[in-house]
Amino acid sequence: MKDINMNDDGNGSYDLIVIGAGSAGFSASISASDAGKRVALVGHGTIGGTCVNFGCVPSKAMIRAAEAIHGAQAAKRFPGVSGQAQVDDWRTLVESKDDLVATMRQKKYADLLPEYPGVDYIDAGPAKLIKGGVTIGSRTLTAPKIIIATGGHSILPTIEGIADVGALDSKSMLELKTLPESLIFLGAGYIGAELAQMMSRMGVKVTVVARSHLLPGAEPEVSEALADAFMAEGITLLTGLSYENVRRDASGVTLHVMQSGKPVEVTADHLVSTAGRRANTEGMGLEEVGVETDTLGSIVIGDDMQTSVPGIYAAGDVTDRDQFVYMAAYGAKLAVKNAVLGDDQRYENAAMPWVVFSDPQVAGVGLSEQQARDAGFDVKTSVVPLDQVPRALAARDTRGLIKLVADRATDKLLGGQIIAPEGSDTIQTLVMALKFGMTTKDLGATIFPYLTTVEGLKLAAQTFDMDVAKLSCCAG
Repeated sequence: MKDINMNDDGNGSYDLIVIGAGSAGFSASISASDAGKRVALVGHGTIGGTCVNFGCVPSKAMIRAAEAIHGAQAAKRFPGVSGQAQVDDWRTLVESKDDLVATMRQKKYADLLPEYPGVDYIDAGPAKLIKGGVTIGSRTLTAPKIIIATGGHSILPTIEGIADVGALDSKSMLELKTLPESLIFLGAGYIGAELAQMMSRMGVKVTVVARSHLLPGAEPEVSEALADAFMAEGITLLTGLSYENVRRDASGVTLHVMQSGKPVEVTADHLVSTAGRRANTEGMGLEEVGVETDTLGSIVIGDDMQTSVPGIYAAGDVTDRDQFVYMAAYGAKLAVKNAVLGDDQRYENAAMPWVVFSDPQVAGVGLSEQQARDAGFDVKTSVVPLDQVPRALAARDTRGLIKLVADRATDKLLGGQIIAPEGSDTIQTLVMALKFGMTTKDLGATIFPYLTTVEGLKLAAQTFDMDVAKLSCCAG
């Protein structure tokens, strides 16, 4: 890594200061450097940020390992076939995950810095905002524009006793030295769903508890389909409840909840909290310089990525916008264009895909049925179960469905969600359909390759006007 480019008095003057060296911070710094700007990239934490170190990369690597185990065990769905797999050495598996993280952190972050001569990386502790710049320890950096991209961290929900039981989060769970026998997952959103199924497939007895239901942000049909898949794999779901307290004793961690007015106790080796996150904004001096935050500490930004203070921008999980790494990088590029390149671009997420790496995978884009109704559309929907999709029949795996939402008046597609083994890749076709304003008839008339999951989108589009169960193969 390069040394900071300092003036004789130990201070530095730049075109742009970027605080945070994760995906958003690197995206902003590279974009500004490419435009010929001098950038101070302030580490303010671990280089690579949450995604590489604690989130996307380590979790998806472990999820793939769990999929390999389950794939062998699920081979019996094909007549005449059987298979078996298990975790033989948990410690080795965790170490391989750590090696992957270290390699990607070095290759995709640290090793990139010398390629951008306009970027000075400064790893001297946390930054604090001052008028016209930041302080880092005894150093002062100045710039006319600042981008904050410090990310977020997991938080514990308010439950009596939770601070005393050694609750794990998504990071510390993947650092356990031994594979536990049982786990309680607190929270059933994206992260909770992914990690709970992963650990169950590793051979752990898993209980998922939640105030509402599994994937509360998904369409009801999608949430129910994933719940059925989880229960079929032996995962216990306790939903629609309130939390009383949690205690640890010699038997493990016991969570006391109320469900339908009745007390329920769940005991496991560990409690894993996946119930919420908070922006990394404490101690940065935001209030002193006038940067507005919400109740979770997230920085409030406009569509131009600018905060309440002119010249200070923010991007990624530290803001009140979408909490996805690709949206963090996208938002950071917009911030650079608006902050130092004189553009006036706006944050646009109408065709933003999202994915839950469960199995079957859950993915969506655009408006849900309820969101479309709330927006005032006269809504029509179609739902195609995977047992109508030839690919799923051939794979002997019909878990899931595809749901499309459209405007009845114009036939224009408004959104859709997919739960299918290849849902994460399939959703991008629907993204393009929404981006270019396609109607259901446009999508239904598009040629798709046979025996693919994405062909299900064509069938779902045709379902608005016909019963696809009456079509022969390729007849559409």
